[in-house]
Amino acid sequence: MTVTSPQDRRRVDVVVIGAGQAGLSAGYHLRRRGFVPAFGGHDGGVARVGGSANGTAPAEVTGTYVILDAEPGPGGAWRHRWRSLRMATVNGIHDLPGMERPDVDPGEPSAEALPRYFADYEAELELAVLRPVRVSAVRRADDDPDGELLVEAEGAGLSEGEGDGAVSGTIPTRAVINATGTWTKPFWPRYPGQLDFRGRQLHVADYVSAQEFAGQHVVVVGGGISAVQLLDEISQVTTTTWVTRREPVWRDGDFDAEAGRRAVAMVEERVRRGLPPRSVVSVTGLVRTPALRAAESRGALERHPMFTRIEPDGVRMADGSFQPADVILWATGFRAALDHLRPLQLRGHGGGIAMDGTQVADEPRVHLIGYGPSSSTVGANRAGREAVTELLRLLEAPVLT
Repeated sequence: MTVTSPQDRRRVDVVVIGAGQAGLSAGYHLRRRGFVPAFGGHDGGVARVGGSANGTAPAEVTGTYVILDAEPGPGGAWRHRWRSLRMATVNGIHDLPGMERPDVDPGEPSAEALPRYFADYEAELELAVLRPVRVSAVRRADDDPDGELLVEAEGAGLSEGEGDGAVSGTIPTRAVINATGTWTKPFWPRYPGQLDFRGRQLHVADYVSAQEFAGQHVVVVGGGISAVQLLDEISQVTTTTWVTRREPVWRDGDFDAEAGRRAVAMVEERVRRGLPPRSVVSVTGLVRTPALRAAESRGALERHPMFTRIEPDGVRMADGSFQPADVILWATGFRAALDHLRPLQLRGHGGGIAMDGTQVADEPRVHLIGYGPSSSTVGANRAGREAVTELLRLLEAPVLT
């Protein structure tokens, strides 16, 4: 159903797409700089910015914003993490800006603790996230480089009390901060014989529990953090084979700050040149945690070169031997979920999007956060601040309607 929603009647200065770590960080910094929610029950005054990050609310309204989230509730990708990923073992968590995470039981699943934290954060800062709302496309209204962008969206979150049915609308805006992450776009490599496999194939995005594989032989594909974490779990209940395209690089200690900065700088250089971003862990390597040392002692981390083809009952290994398999688990990462930006034609000849910080180099009205060098949680926080700072320069003369 298409209706004349509030979004069709009012222009918004900034549309934030996505309410994971990066999107909420952008919302926080927009609020700090005087932006107020355009929809979602805002009463027209200047809503406060919660927490102790800046003490007082802005003295005047700078502009309006809206945060659109496709999820039915707070938490972003954390809502979908496997239940066995506990707070004690989850990798790379950083507080949202302006509000520390409360103490939690280390044994609590991250899929419960972090969405609860995100929900409290949204409520405390009165971010007025609209959900569920799926953005299908972002287009230019015309050829004017300083003109409007049109955000085409659909979802019950746009209904504003008009019912639970799907409502579609177009939101005119002066700028877009895209924070859609990667979780909704798992990467599945293609290999000969893939469609002939009689067993089960699944991606990390579909993983629930190691127990479902008990008594089956599992081939785990991939050299990242998810691959080794799941190898540890699965190898405790059944037999496994680990294959990667490249020999993994291991570190025996935590990353120091300098190593982290070097890794981020390398990823940043790629996106500046318009190349597809690589993950930071592909640069930094893997840390041998106590759990992974135990997995190594069980033989679970014996790495094999990538198989050459998939056969109905297993895989043909690089040395020509045959490995029977019941399950192939593709821990092969994710790609940036940017299909809705396709009408803007942002990708260059290198296959990526040329970036200048968080700003798309050829389209200053669009910022990508949680992308490339800002894909970590701490990086997303910083990117939210940078995007808002840059957009303030673009929106020197905000038009409030």
